[in-house]
Amino acid sequence: MGMATLDGKAEPEATPPRRRRRGGRGKLVAGLLIAVAAVGGGLVAVNGTGLLEGGAGPTRSAAALPPATTTVTRQTLNDTRDADGELGYGPVTTATTRRPGTITWLPESGATISRGRSLYRLDNKPVVLMYGDTPAYRDLRIGTEGKDVENLERNLSKLGYDGFTVDDEYTYDTYQAVLEWQEDRGLDETGVVELGRVVFAPGKVRVESLDAEEGQPAQPGQKVLTYTGTSKVITVQLEADDQRMAKKGAKVEVTLPDGKSVGGKVTEVATVIVPGEGQNADPETRVEALVSIGDAKAARELDKASVDVTFTASQRKDVLTVPVAALVALQEGGFGLEVVEGGGTRYVAVETGLFAGGRVEVSGDGLSEGMTVGMPK
Repeated sequence: MGMATLDGKAEPEATPPRRRRRGGRGKLVAGLLIAVAAVGGGLVAVNGTGLLEGGAGPTRSAAALPPATTTVTRQTLNDTRDADGELGYGPVTTATTRRPGTITWLPESGATISRGRSLYRLDNKPVVLMYGDTPAYRDLRIGTEGKDVENLERNLSKLGYDGFTVDDEYTYDTYQAVLEWQEDRGLDETGVVELGRVVFAPGKVRVESLDAEEGQPAQPGQKVLTYTGTSKVITVQLEADDQRMAKKGAKVEVTLPDGKSVGGKVTEVATVIVPGEGQNADPETRVEALVSIGDAKAARELDKASVDVTFTASQRKDVLTVPVAALVALQEGGFGLEVVEGGGTRYVAVETGLFAGGRVEVSGDGLSEGMTVGMPK
């Protein structure tokens, strides 16, 4: 057998092998080149000659049988990738004061704060948590329009205030509801929701850490505390090349520290920049995925923990597969398998599909489950 070279050419033997002919029929094939598997494979060099007709080659003697064999198997093939994940409460957000004053009250670390409750107090007046996907960035008053107005009105409605329409316009009716809300919360009754009075978050929050102390003076832009969501989620970082594995809504398998496996789903995907390792290392681009756990009870007793997450990018059900190393490349193009039968072998041309886990999906005329095929090396 000739030696394979990296450029796909076989090193010639000292004495070239004789060509074998079969009644002059079929297409002459000079040999079998190196099979280079795109995923999970190696190199297979097979040096020899033969005739292919309809995807089948001549039978060779038992003395020339391949050194090892395997079986064509029918199975479901999954293109998967395992990654390390961190179980916690998801991304951490920093709350900064937008107004000067003195911090007069702070919640405890780990506390859960819901809609309408104080996130902290400044000059003994509440900075109120409300739900919304648009940050507060301006004063809200009669005539103001926008998504932040709609967020405010929806929260007021959920808190029991009425007499206005929940839309994106701050009207006189909104003003009247705000006056009532301000009276109930001990705020100056101005009808204007000044910047820094409310903080919009997607939902209930859990206080992660405190960055200030009660009695401490605060200036606009000063960090007060950090918070997260209240649901357990898994944060996973993948290489940028693996972005295809993490699609929003994709199902994953999560292995917890006790070895139990539970289902999960990708809820968010974002590109993040991670500082490089070393003083002069360049930053790296990564894909960060958030994964929710289907069985919340399974992680109830876990605060923070390392877990394994298995992503599945694609799946092929009920297909014929062989180890990637069983493939040989035909000189005239395409791939083949060396089928072992009746004390000899013949070559069958195949089409390849999904490569995953060291195996490859194959199909071709005359190929069937249970066939024995050669493993060239």
